[in-house]
Amino acid sequence: MPIMPPLSEVLQTFSTVVITGGSSGIGKSFIELGAKLNAELVFCNLSRRIPVINISEKRLNHFPCDLAQAGEVERGAREVEAFLRQNVPVGRVLLINNSGFGAYGRFPEPNLSHQLEMMDVNMRALVQLTGLLLPLLRARGGAIINVASTAAFQPTAWMATYGASKAFVLHWSLALNEELRGSGVQALAVCPGPTGTEFFRRAGLKPGSAPRLLSMTSEDVVELSLRALAAGRAQVVTGWKNKAYTFFSSKAPKPLVARLGAKVLARFRLKQVPR
Repeated sequence: MPIMPPLSEVLQTFSTVVITGGSSGIGKSFIELGAKLNAELVFCNLSRRIPVINISEKRLNHFPCDLAQAGEVERGAREVEAFLRQNVPVGRVLLINNSGFGAYGRFPEPNLSHQLEMMDVNMRALVQLTGLLLPLLRARGGAIINVASTAAFQPTAWMATYGASKAFVLHWSLALNEELRGSGVQALAVCPGPTGTEFFRRAGLKPGSAPRLLSMTSEDVVELSLRALAAGRAQVVTGWKNKAYTFFSSKAPKPLVARLGAKVLARFRLKQVPR
C-alpha cells in the first residue's frame, strides 16, 4: 500500500484551482483550506456571487457566471483559460465542480423551472466545463473533483431530480476516471452526506433538517476529499456513518430502498420553510 503524503503536501504540485460555487459551503472551504496548504496557489472561481475570503485578490480571481446558462459556462471557461495563459502559464490544474442545489417536495415542486435549472447546474454545467477545460488539464497535468452526494446511491423520493442528478455525477465521474488512466489527469467523485451549508435552505428546508448522526462540516468534507485525491482514489464517501449507509443502499433492492427512503424523507415535510 502506498504511503499517503501528509495533508500539507497534497496541493504542492498544483499551481491553480478552478472551482465552481466557491462563495459558500464546501466550495468556500476548498478555497480556504487550499490557500492554507499552498501559499502560491491561484484560485479561479466561477459563480454568481463573489467569495468573501481573506486572501489577496491576486490569488482569488472571480469570474461571474450563471452555471444554469450554457453560454455563460462557455464564456467563463474561455476567460479562465485566457487568464491562466497570461498569469499562471505553467503548473498542474485542479478543477473542482462543486456547484449544485436541490429541491424538496412532490415533483415538480416548487416548480418545473426550478427542476430544470437544477439539472442544468448539477449535470450539464459540470460536463460542459470539464469538456472545455480538459485539453488544458491534459496539457498541464492535473485532476478533477466532482462533488456528488450520498443521495447518488439510491432513489430519493421527495428529492427525485436531485438524487438522480447526483447519481449521474457519481457514475459519470467514475467512467471518466477510467478513460483518463495514463493521461496525467485523474477524476475523483466526492460523496458527502448532509453537510452544514446553505443547501437545505435553498432546497426549501429549515436549518437542522439534516440527521445529526450523518452530518459533517464542510471543512471535514474538504479534508477527506483532498486526502482521497492524494491517495489516487476514484470515489470517496465522507464519514464512516455515511459509508455504512451507502453500503446498505447500494446492496439492497432498489424498490425497497426507494420505499424506505421515501418514509425517511417524508418527515422533512414538517421542517419546510416558507418560500
